[in-house]
Amino acid sequence: EVTPCPGVLSSEGPQNPPVLSGCAIIVRGQPRGGPPPERQINLSNIRAGNLARRAAASQPDSKDTPDEPWGFPAREFLRKKLIGKEVCFTVEYKTPQGREYGMVYLGKDTSGENIAESLVAEGLASRREGIRANNPEQSRLAELEEQARSAKKGMWSEGTGSHTVRDLKYSLENPRHFVDSLHQKPVNAIIEHVRDGSVVRALLLPDYYLVTVMLSGIKCPTFKREADAEVPEPFAAEAKFFTESRLLQRDVQIVLESCHNQNILGTILHPNGNITELLLKEGFARCVDWSIAVYTRGADKLRAAERFAKERKLRIWRDYVAPTANLDQKDKQFVAKVMQVLNADAIVVKLNSGDYKTIHLSSIRPPRLEGDSAQDKNRKLRPLYDIPYMFEAREFLRKKLIGKKVNVSVDYIRPASSATDTVPAFSERTCATVSIGGINIAEALVSKGLATVLRYRQDDDQRSAHYDELLAAEARAIKNGKGLHSKKEVPIHRVADISGDTQKAKQFLPFLQRAGRSEAVVEYVFSGSRLKLFLPKETCLITFLLAGIECPRGARNAPGLAQEGEPFSEEATLFTKELVMQREVEVEVESMDKAGNFIGWLHIEGVNLSVALVEQALSRVHFTAERSPYCKALLAAQDAAKQRKEKVWSHYEETPVEEVVPVLEEKERTTNYKPVFVTEITDDLHFYVQDVETGAQLEKLMENMRAEVGAHPPVEGAFVPRRGDFCIAKFVDGEWYRARVEKVESGGKVHIFYIDYGNKETLPPTRLAPLPPAFSPRVLPPQATEYSFAFIQVPQDEEARADAVDSVVRDIQNTQCLLNVEHLGPGCPHVTLQFADSKSDVGLGLVKEGLVMVEPRKERQFQKVITEYLNAQEAAKSARLNLWRYGDFRADDADEFGYSR
Repeated sequence: EVTPCPGVLSSEGPQNPPVLSGCAIIVRGQPRGGPPPERQINLSNIRAGNLARRAAASQPDSKDTPDEPWGFPAREFLRKKLIGKEVCFTVEYKTPQGREYGMVYLGKDTSGENIAESLVAEGLASRREGIRANNPEQSRLAELEEQARSAKKGMWSEGTGSHTVRDLKYSLENPRHFVDSLHQKPVNAIIEHVRDGSVVRALLLPDYYLVTVMLSGIKCPTFKREADAEVPEPFAAEAKFFTESRLLQRDVQIVLESCHNQNILGTILHPNGNITELLLKEGFARCVDWSIAVYTRGADKLRAAERFAKERKLRIWRDYVAPTANLDQKDKQFVAKVMQVLNADAIVVKLNSGDYKTIHLSSIRPPRLEGDSAQDKNRKLRPLYDIPYMFEAREFLRKKLIGKKVNVSVDYIRPASSATDTVPAFSERTCATVSIGGINIAEALVSKGLATVLRYRQDDDQRSAHYDELLAAEARAIKNGKGLHSKKEVPIHRVADISGDTQKAKQFLPFLQRAGRSEAVVEYVFSGSRLKLFLPKETCLITFLLAGIECPRGARNAPGLAQEGEPFSEEATLFTKELVMQREVEVEVESMDKAGNFIGWLHIEGVNLSVALVEQALSRVHFTAERSPYCKALLAAQDAAKQRKEKVWSHYEETPVEEVVPVLEEKERTTNYKPVFVTEITDDLHFYVQDVETGAQLEKLMENMRAEVGAHPPVEGAFVPRRGDFCIAKFVDGEWYRARVEKVESGGKVHIFYIDYGNKETLPPTRLAPLPPAFSPRVLPPQATEYSFAFIQVPQDEEARADAVDSVVRDIQNTQCLLNVEHLGPGCPHVTLQFADSKSDVGLGLVKEGLVMVEPRKERQFQKVITEYLNAQEAAKSARLNLWRYGDFRADDADEFGYSR
């Protein structure tokens, strides 16, 4: 029976290296629909030396058997001549045990080289004893043996042949040391056995180490032992045959890359290719994370080969569904503009369609609080500043990405998960690789030690397409002690949040006013004109309102009161967000309101945001802009927007200027404006001013008083406060000021009034001391004088009154104005105030804005000014500003709103 097949020398089991001698081969037919069956053929009439055999582990008394002389050269002669070649054979007889003996010829038929004869001719095998030369084949063998003997070939040479016996080493003392000593230089080897597609037994040359080599970076299906039988996983047999038919008993080179227990991780190089990549490409193996890191020939090639098989659903991937299989190509890969960085592992991007989308960086975890950190229980956690390295990570992303176009390649969609006891609920997440200028941002973040890499189950495919690069970057960061992996002190960010803290804001205001333009980062956009800023030099957070404009108000959802937003409020917010969110800007702080918000101008790359909003017809110019250096630009922008009749000006009609009929005055109104400095505005719209002319005296008195207090510090607790007493009080800035005790409470709280500034405070007695006589009000009278606005009614409604107060605080607190007393009133004189520079009337401005109503007075001398006020009120009413936004409410429900006509 003659079967053409690749002849392959084989072995019996995982622990036994091949023991088939130089006179036995294993042949296989051509593969048809799976691995073909094997068949062992023993060469008739000849004998070659046996190969070494390792002692069986199950028999403690047995010993290793060495090679017989000339056994290994015979095996090698056969191996080099036959492996992978086509042969034909004839079976001459079969023993009762099933062993087959026959003749083997190289080639398709019996005219080829007779292998037994070649072995005998080379002196590598001898005729079997006791066989007579009674046929032509036997005679031929006897003749060839005699020639070899005469020529002293092989076993017939002089000596014992001990030099042909290998010194086999079945195990390594120190595998790690052995691998390291080779420095990844390729080692010549012969593959002696294939356990499964990715595990082989190799004979390393020239020192005859017999080692198990696992292919780095991959794993094939294996044979599991179950009840004394080996059960193959799907495709295990096919994978094993794939490797066997290419590598078994071939000459190869192996790069030893690492070791795992007694096994060595390596890559087998054969002239025809790299088996590791081939197995992956054919769908016989999958990549494994734990060993792919040691693969020296480019993990990306392995992932690409695996991807190739997955896409074609080859073999082990026959049921594979890609994580992004149900996404359109345009949703898998796209270019988008980064609008915001969320903490340290996600970004908000703007798509070409104009939609916003949140993208999470694949396979990374941002910095997080480890264990029971010493978190102050009374203080709310601020992740950005309180989690170590979170701020550095966010800043790295912000500086690299904000406003830039990036390439997004979606790796997987992480489905929504419901909350458990330990983990909060998560909505669906789109996880992607984001790159800019060819740089993978997640990899850059990890390599700086500002994020860590997630670990996955081996069969979990929901991961970054560049997972190996992320692992390598993390290994570098750990090795170099970067960021989270550093042994140094953790950076601490002490950031003061001043937003909404009136006291702190008051202290801080002069500092910011003097600073001129300050650098800031926009942390959040509440509305078109209200932002949260981080000031890096001052390491504090402030709320910032844009000066000079009135922006449509957004919707308010206060408990029990849901207020709709004004038209175009959302557009204004979006415009501001797109222009400045998380960008570096410059701000000029001018003033602050009652709630501790700072008011001023914001510039981004030379653009004034107030002007930009007016240009876009998303805001109107506020009358307070009249005295700013940006007034012209704002008015020009507003005029252009009015002409276009867009957005807030879409219903704009030019109103003809009405002639005001002059009223003859019987008694002249006296105007004698004097310069004053406004120091305080009260909640009922009264205000305190200092006379500018006596300002120098006050400064001198304060200087001398503080020098005296410094020289003779007061004894704490020595002063017992009584109502009406003058004293000195220590303000939040740490300085002493003249004050008067207004009320003493039982709990030790003292209400005081600062007589030179008009503000009030509640202090413990320890912050008070007696007023030295040299500085008493007799020497210099109290410098703060109380006034209220003439010709206007203060709204009774609390919210409306707060709006008016805020506006006044913003415009005139801590500024110099001109004051004219118009008439006396209960409690304090009623006056008109003018801005020092533009000379425009502050009270009239409030009427124009619809923040207050006019108080119509009957005196003849005031008729001209009252008429001007009433005209302004009518204009505010037509424009439905503030108080008038729901029309003229005074007719039917004035009482409900607390107004009287």
